[in-house]
Amino acid sequence: MPQREVLLLGEMVDAAEQAQLLASGRDVADLESDRQRRDALLWNFTVLGEAAAQLPDDFKAAHPDVNWARPSQLRNRIVHGYWSIDLEILHATAVDDLPTFVAQLRLVLNAIGS
Repeated sequence: MPQREVLLLGEMVDAAEQAQLLASGRDVADLESDRQRRDALLWNFTVLGEAAAQLPDDFKAAHPDVNWARPSQLRNRIVHGYWSIDLEILHATAVDDLPTFVAQLRLVLNAIGS
């Protein structure tokens, strides 16, 4: 079992689940007015994207059903243009996209764990 990949996938699942929790039951106005929550959300998206970027290309190619590029793209946007982040996109991503993404990551973890 590829230990580094397991570690990175675990970090991705954790960060994605935290992002979901931070956005759950909140709206964009809540994020705009709560700096700690907003910063925590940005941090978890950054961790998610960094871990995705660290996965080897051959590993990502072996699991083509997962959109590995999207978290890294979002991470780069946050890190290099944090002053102009669209909180609506982050909120929608956390609420609408991350549950499916986490499920895909868990499938990959199960596949490499057996």
